[in-house]
Amino acid sequence: MLIIERVNEKCLDFQMSGKLDTEGMRKALDEMVEKSQGIEDGQMLFDIVEYQLPSVGAIGLELSRLFPLLKWMRQFKRCAVLADKTWLKKVSEIEGALIPGIEIKGFDRDQRAAAEAWLAG
Repeated sequence: MLIIERVNEKCLDFQMSGKLDTEGMRKALDEMVEKSQGIEDGQMLFDIVEYQLPSVGAIGLELSRLFPLLKWMRQFKRCAVLADKTWLKKVSEIEGALIPGIEIKGFDRDQRAAAEAWLAG
């Protein structure tokens, strides 16, 4: 399950839990693009609860949209990832180092206030 909420003119909040299948991934990617219309120098907050790897079909769909997703990510400057698993936070930060123009930082799930302050900072 993935819930996407546009908080304000610059920020999207994501809550992700469980496993995404191909149809869930398709809906999520379309909703991300739709809800981020007009955002510039934006921020994203991902709250990851009980993460499970997406299905093979979902990963394939995401890879098939890789170039449009990279273009979409240019609308954002910062992304905070809330997760209980250390490896998820580290992988997110590595991803941020590989994608030019966006800074990604991991936080424990109980550090939401700190993550929001970092995004605003």
